[in-house]
Amino acid sequence: MRFAGRGGGAVTALDRISLDIAEREFTVIVGPSGCGKSTLLRLVAGLNRPSGGDILLDGAPIAGPSRDRGMVFQSYTLFPWLSVRKNVEFGPRIAGVPAATRAEVAARYITQVGLQGFEDAYPAQLSGGMRQRAALARALANDPKVLLMDEPFGALDSQTRSLMQELLLEIWERDHKTVLFITHDIDEALFLGDRVFIMTARPGRIREMIRVDIPRPRALEVLTSPAFAELKRGVMAHIREEAMKAVSLAPA
Repeated sequence: MRFAGRGGGAVTALDRISLDIAEREFTVIVGPSGCGKSTLLRLVAGLNRPSGGDILLDGAPIAGPSRDRGMVFQSYTLFPWLSVRKNVEFGPRIAGVPAATRAEVAARYITQVGLQGFEDAYPAQLSGGMRQRAALARALANDPKVLLMDEPFGALDSQTRSLMQELLLEIWERDHKTVLFITHDIDEALFLGDRVFIMTARPGRIREMIRVDIPRPRALEVLTSPAFAELKRGVMAHIREEAMKAVSLAPA
C-alpha cells in the first residue's frame, strides 16, 4: 500500500504482506506505532484499495465494504441520534430484515453485551465502555463472517478494558467468529489471540508469527502465568527492536 508523500513522492506503508487467516480463528496483529496495522485492517474492510496484490475472502476478491465484514473502531462510531436498540438494528434494517426479526436480533446481542435495560438510551447517556459494547453488538447483529477490530478498547480505562476483553472472549467462545484484531497492547494480544503477527517498522511487513498455546477458555489470571510471561518477553523483544528502527527512520 502506497500513499502520496510530500513533494510528489510516494510513501510505502505496507510491503510484501502475506498471511492466511483460518475460519473461526482469533488473529491479532501488533507492531510499533505507524507500522501500518490500521491501514492493513482498512484494506481488509474494503475501505481502501491496495496499490498492488490481492485480498481474498473465501477465495473471492474484496472490492469494497460488505456485511460479511463487521468493523469495530477505537472511536465510538455510533449514530448519536439513534438509541442503542436502533443503532444495533441499523445494519439489519438497511439489509431489509423484517422488523420483528431485527428486533429479536437486536435484543439477543444487546443481552450478550450486557446492555439490557439501556435499549432506549442514546450514546451520549452511556459510558465509554457501554458505547463500545453497543458498537460490538451492532457489528455482530449483521452476522459477519469476519469481525475486524481496530484497537477497540484503546480509549478505555484499564479496568473497563479488562472487562471488555473478557466479554469479547466470552462471545467468541460462544459464536467462534473469525476475528482480525489490531492492538498495540502485548498483554491484550496474547490474552485474546490464537496467533499473533508482529509487524515491522514502516514499510510494514510481517516480521514474526507467534502461536499462543495457552489453553482456552482463558481468564485474566493467565496473565501472571510463567507461560504467558515467556511469550510476552519474546514479543516485547521483537517490538522493541522494530520501535527503535521506527525512531531512527523518523524525520528530525
